Amino acid sequence: MMPPVPDRPALFLDFDGTLVEIAAEPDKIVVADGLPRLFQSLLAQTGGALAVVSGRKVDDIDSFLAIPVAAAGMHGLERRATPGAALSHSPPPDEIAELRARIEGWDGLTDGVVMEDKGAGLAVHYRAAPHLEATVKDKMKALVADLPALHLIEGKMVVEAKGRGIDKGTSVRAFMAGPPFAGRTPVFIGDDVTDEDGMRAAHDLGGFGIKVGEGPSIARYRLPDVPAVHAYLTEVANRP
Repeated sequence: MMPPVPDRPALFLDFDGTLVEIAAEPDKIVVADGLPRLFQSLLAQTGGALAVVSGRKVDDIDSFLAIPVAAAGMHGLERRATPGAALSHSPPPDEIAELRARIEGWDGLTDGVVMEDKGAGLAVHYRAAPHLEATVKDKMKALVADLPALHLIEGKMVVEAKGRGIDKGTSVRAFMAGPPFAGRTPVFIGDDVTDEDGMRAAHDLGGFGIKVGEGPSIARYRLPDVPAVHAYLTEVANRP
């Protein structure tokens, strides 16, 4: 059964695994031809109350969607309150530089394990080598063990390090505090563990979360896959 559509929704959408299928490498994802057009309709329907909330950088989101939207990148370390607004940045902890050097010196960055340097955060992907999941997770935990300013986020085939205190939930709360989101019902759609904070914030603010795919979640509703997300968003866009 399709999740309900609130009368005045504010949409918060994860990117990889939610709007697009996860690919073996982050830059290999494929954006459906109709997605930018769907976003145009959603922006019109919601009065602009739509934001992509992702672990990716906002510049990456822009390049894939080819349409300006409100966005929070790097799990909230970057945020653009409205389309066309200036991008705000949370400065990275000094310990990021130390971790960068440690990861670059690790001989495990082979066989499909790669580091993505986001500036304010560092992600180690093992999408091309899922059998090395335990190795990557154990190594990253060891590398940050004496770096208390950093926090690890374990996502789908990625482990990311960033400063503490900022997540997708804080991003949702910040968006909902101002126009065009304020006064609307927040709906957070995501597929990963990192999206649970966003769903929790949406619930606390009177809305709900939608989990994409399998796995435990606090979400009130669930959709099976990316095409089902597009179908739900189309229903939102076409609401009278």
